[in-house]
Amino acid sequence: MAAVDKYTKTAVTLHWLIALFITANVILAIGAGYVPDADVRPMIDLHKSLGITVLGLFIARVLWRLTHKPPPLPAAYRPLEALAAHAAHLALYALILALPVTGWIHDSAWSAAASHPMKLFWIIPWFRLSFITGLDPASKAYVHTLFGHIHTYLSYALYGVLGAHVLGALKHQFFDKHPEIQRMWL
Repeated sequence: MAAVDKYTKTAVTLHWLIALFITANVILAIGAGYVPDADVRPMIDLHKSLGITVLGLFIARVLWRLTHKPPPLPAAYRPLEALAAHAAHLALYALILALPVTGWIHDSAWSAAASHPMKLFWIIPWFRLSFITGLDPASKAYVHTLFGHIHTYLSYALYGVLGAHVLGALKHQFFDKHPEIQRMWL
């Protein structure tokens, strides 16, 4: 495959790091309901750390994308397939941004936030959103619940769009015989 048909190494690295951290966060979020109570808080703290990291990687990915044109879709794509691919990418970008932001808002409104400082990976102090932490207790409780639900529903949307993204790539790779995976591999 010609180098022009591949994403840059930076884009590939960011793509797979984001995918890895999102996968880990899904496992942590689902797994937190199946572990002893003593293990839940560390899992949630790691979930938050990975979420903030994904937000940073997402910003880097968007900045990279704005300054480096991606390779064109294969010419063999039908118009509807190209439209679906672009729509899925836009939806993924929106969800990858919205999930950490809604999680951060949810966490900032947590009633125990003041007594449990946020530290990325238990080392790096991280701030909560002061416009949320400064709310009165009733408003914070409302925001905490609301954004917890939004965060959860967005995660379900992510599962669907991500599933479509993976299935689409596998369809093009194995059924249509397009070198799809090679475009996003180092």
